[in-house]
Amino acid sequence: MDVDIGNALGTTPGVTEETLERLDDRVADAHARIADGMANDEFGYASLTLPETADPDAIRTAVEPFGRPEAVVTVGIGGSALGAATLSEALDSPVDAYYLDNVDPDHVEALLEDLPLADTVVNVVSNSGTTAETLANFLVVREAMETAGVDWTERTLVTTGESGNLRRLADQHDLPALDVPEGVPGRFSVLSTVGLAVAALQGHDIEAVLAGGRDGMDALSGSLFDSPAYAYGATTYALAQRGALTNAIMPYAESLETFGEWFAQLWAESLGKDGLGQTPARALGATDQHSQLQLYRAGPPDKLVTLVRPRERRDTAIPETDLEGLAYLGGSSLGELLDAEFAATEASLAAADVPNVRIEIDRVDERNLGELLYGMEAATVLYGELASVSTFTQPAVEWGKKAARGLLGGGDFPEADAVADKRELVVSADAGRE
Repeated sequence: MDVDIGNALGTTPGVTEETLERLDDRVADAHARIADGMANDEFGYASLTLPETADPDAIRTAVEPFGRPEAVVTVGIGGSALGAATLSEALDSPVDAYYLDNVDPDHVEALLEDLPLADTVVNVVSNSGTTAETLANFLVVREAMETAGVDWTERTLVTTGESGNLRRLADQHDLPALDVPEGVPGRFSVLSTVGLAVAALQGHDIEAVLAGGRDGMDALSGSLFDSPAYAYGATTYALAQRGALTNAIMPYAESLETFGEWFAQLWAESLGKDGLGQTPARALGATDQHSQLQLYRAGPPDKLVTLVRPRERRDTAIPETDLEGLAYLGGSSLGELLDAEFAATEASLAAADVPNVRIEIDRVDERNLGELLYGMEAATVLYGELASVSTFTQPAVEWGKKAARGLLGGGDFPEADAVADKRELVVSADAGRE
């Protein structure tokens, strides 16, 4: 993974190389703290040791009874689903992967109607084993299997913590079960059982994913000028300090669109604390050159655009044409056009004085994805250290969970009482209609 921060220098808002050189002493201190946390397996910092501590053999043993299914549906939410989805969406496989990470009944019912339930593996993931959305969806899926005459106990894989409802369920029915790694928040768990089980079911090389993560580990150092991950984390932090409070992540590969969703959770949930943070926005090149780029280039000067692309990809030739004004396309390729679009966007942003950073990987494969995902995690942790926020907690999320649980009768929570105090000012199109 390479990170080019040149177009973040001297922009509005922007930083100078001298600014980053001054910041580098703090990066060295932050790296020492991160390394110490990793060495002592501290909560959160243990995430950055996963390329070495994750056990691919245990994952393969757990999924072996299912053979090569026609489909796998992961029932989880947030970090329990997005990491696995990033890998499955980026890598081709004959095994279809689906994700129930929302409790929208229309979506759930539509998916269950289409799934080949007799040849589908249900991968239910929750660290606590008490996540309301996950357990509700799992109960619905289980009932659908029973109605279809499918033995759900023969089609279910559980990934959870040492205790809780899911662990008891797995023990009761002797289900294959994987342990969620201790000390690893869900959004940092892609390089573990949480993110790799689906990849294994799909036949991907999970050892290569972990090897890519180790490449990212090896690249960490005490200077942002020697570490791509730290270069990104330090530059984004410095830009945020100067007013770039939106970070638009814009991959130029359809296969990396879900990576943008994964990054958005990682960045928002980790860094949005104490009135600080940088709001992630999701875009896709070249599609969103025709929608969002107008705002990024000509809107308020409060944005950073992160451009992500693979250097190598499959290509498709563009047929020759005699259509007026389009002859220049003939003889080139879709890949060349996409590269031109990328270069044009990068230059357009720079010309408009908008800071942008280029992240490049060699190609979209297991090893490069492992390095990219690890690098973004390390960048997040570094940003958190520089900003002095509690990177690995999510108190605002927990507030909402308690409120929802209280509303459903799952306990007495003052957060639920606050819902009744909502102020209303309703403007209705039905007013005055008979």
